[in-house]
Amino acid sequence: MKAVVIGGGTMGAGIAHLLLSGWHQVWLVEADAERSTAAFLAVKASLQKAEDKGKIQVDEADQMMANLTVGEPPADAELVVEAVPENVPLKQKVLGDAAAKCPQAILASNTSSLSIADIAEGLPGDRVLGMHFFNPVPVQQLVELVHHDGVDPANVAKVRTWAEQLGKTVIEVRDSPGFATSRLGVAVGMEAIRMVEEGVASAADIDTGMKLGYRWPMGPLELTDLVGLDVRLAIAEHLAAQLGPRFDPPQLLRDKVARAELGKKTGQGFFSW
Repeated sequence: MKAVVIGGGTMGAGIAHLLLSGWHQVWLVEADAERSTAAFLAVKASLQKAEDKGKIQVDEADQMMANLTVGEPPADAELVVEAVPENVPLKQKVLGDAAAKCPQAILASNTSSLSIADIAEGLPGDRVLGMHFFNPVPVQQLVELVHHDGVDPANVAKVRTWAEQLGKTVIEVRDSPGFATSRLGVAVGMEAIRMVEEGVASAADIDTGMKLGYRWPMGPLELTDLVGLDVRLAIAEHLAAQLGPRFDPPQLLRDKVARAELGKKTGQGFFSW
């Protein structure tokens, strides 16, 4: 398969790694030369780490990297996945450009909460769907496949097959605010933050309670740190606008974002990293 990844940040680099590990040809598209170089190096480091850990065979990282091209996508691409920031006009623009350059490709958005129907507006909607990966992409097993009313079911089926061939477990979700995972995850995360804000328990004790009492692999506050407090805030504000005040972000979350305590990426969130 010829696949295109637009956006080479954490998620985009992870998606590129995943596709390369399936021995697909991948084109990685970034905004400028500096970001392109950074994205290329991120994918290379990720594959090398997988090789060092024995997840792929010796020398396979270099072989897979030979299938990576940084630059404009080919006209005969079969799949385009955008992993740009959570902004509908931006996603429409990059997918619109891709639709013109890759007239047969399925156009997938890695959004975690934005309406796929809104993103598809003005685009060839029969080719547009949501393909929500989870961080870190090479490790996390789940892919949330989101369909709107205008998508061709054959395209949904095709993407499901590709994801399963890459070793992922797929759930299918109707296009709705937050889909399934973000909607539930943010609801729990916001309540955990309120509990810290109200002095019910410490962040560490809340997370320990969920890990030992409910067998979560990590607590909701550690997960918020890994996702990014700014990302969680944006999703919560979107869900509150769409679904009502039960998703209103706590003031503590707003304060932390204002102080640039964004979680692991800045070294401080609900925990120190």
